[in-house]
Amino acid sequence: MNRFAIGIAGILVILGIAVALSSDRRAIRPRVVGAAFALQAGIAVLVLYVPWGKRVLQWLSGGVAGLLGYANEGTKFLFGALASDPLGRNFAIQALPVIIFFAALVSILYYLGIMQLVVRWLGGAIEKVIGVSKVESLCAAANVFVGQSESPLVIRPYLAGLTPAQLFTVMTSGMAGVAGTILAAYASMGISIEYLLAASFMAAPGGILMAKIIMPDRIEPPEGELPLEDMSAEDREIRLAASRRIGPGLGLAALPSEGAAGDSLPEATHDEEKPANIIMAAAQGAQTGVKLAVAVGAMVLAFVALVALANGLLGGLGNLIGIPGLSFQALLGYVFQPIMALLNVPWKEAGIAGGLFGEKIVLNEFVAYIDLGKQAAQLSPRTVAVITFALCGFANFSSIAIQMAVTGSLAPNQRPTIARLGIRALIAGSLANLMSAALAGLLIA
Repeated sequence: MNRFAIGIAGILVILGIAVALSSDRRAIRPRVVGAAFALQAGIAVLVLYVPWGKRVLQWLSGGVAGLLGYANEGTKFLFGALASDPLGRNFAIQALPVIIFFAALVSILYYLGIMQLVVRWLGGAIEKVIGVSKVESLCAAANVFVGQSESPLVIRPYLAGLTPAQLFTVMTSGMAGVAGTILAAYASMGISIEYLLAASFMAAPGGILMAKIIMPDRIEPPEGELPLEDMSAEDREIRLAASRRIGPGLGLAALPSEGAAGDSLPEATHDEEKPANIIMAAAQGAQTGVKLAVAVGAMVLAFVALVALANGLLGGLGNLIGIPGLSFQALLGYVFQPIMALLNVPWKEAGIAGGLFGEKIVLNEFVAYIDLGKQAAQLSPRTVAVITFALCGFANFSSIAIQMAVTGSLAPNQRPTIARLGIRALIAGSLANLMSAALAGLLIA
């Protein structure tokens, strides 16, 4: 079979899995799902196949590479000779300072209002093309630039009133995307900047696609009122918010005037305390980056050590039962090998690819990208590209706890719903990443 037949089969299998997991197949809206897939595929074709689109992506990648160079200047100043080769090629010096620099840069962009404009423009485009609510589209757009911990702040006034289906879309968007600060850290580890940027933008419609298949909107209208699909976008948002805040049948007059879903969305909020000037914005961002870098460093240290422990135990067990070389990655590779083969990964490489994808789900994408860097020489360029797309997302078990902590603190009434939907959101986010990988495998020669 050629790569086009395999790629189309992989796309159909991923969609089939999503439909099989749907909470209500009859409520799936073909217009929304079709538009979301078309947008995700359109971005892939534009940046991976169309010549001028590829040039734009290369230009953006060059910009990110330039920013990484500026981040390296700060690293050299702080660590001196330790930041030079070969000592500087370790994770703590190479990747973690990049997180601090990009966190400060993002904070400055928020202070200047640039990030809000970009997020609103992108969110508006998603809303018009796909046909989802303004709240969902804005959150999906925010996840292109900031992570699942920050994006809920953009829609904070509306979190408490979201329906389960809308909240599921917010959760899935967070699982499918990555933060710009973390993406820069991946790039500093040698992962292709072009593929990371493409995967980040494709994750926005991809997350909505899987969310609207697995948990579509289904609100039964009170007697005498129009069904949702027959309403204007503004009226639909008001109805959805009303159904959560005041219960069905009480009438729109019971909606509080402050924070009603039909109002214009507030300015995106990045920090609780608004900085007084650009220096304070940079300082706040750097402090946030330090916390994030320490958390990432501790997480990577713990998980890499735990994987080594698991491999030691499994290796001993394998020797006892006559299966030498048994490891944590090998077990995960067996599980996900068929799926990776459908993404145009050769069968002999699909075991390694499946192990990395499973490692990303069970542990996190940072550990998986580190292992990808170690094994990239054994893999073909297209396999490395496909794996890069498949790993580019926060869909892992620890993200469920993160979303419960962050979104749950902003809307305490939603904590039970977040806990109930956590595993489904993880699966939806993973399928969104696999869809991006399938499109990449189809288009990359």
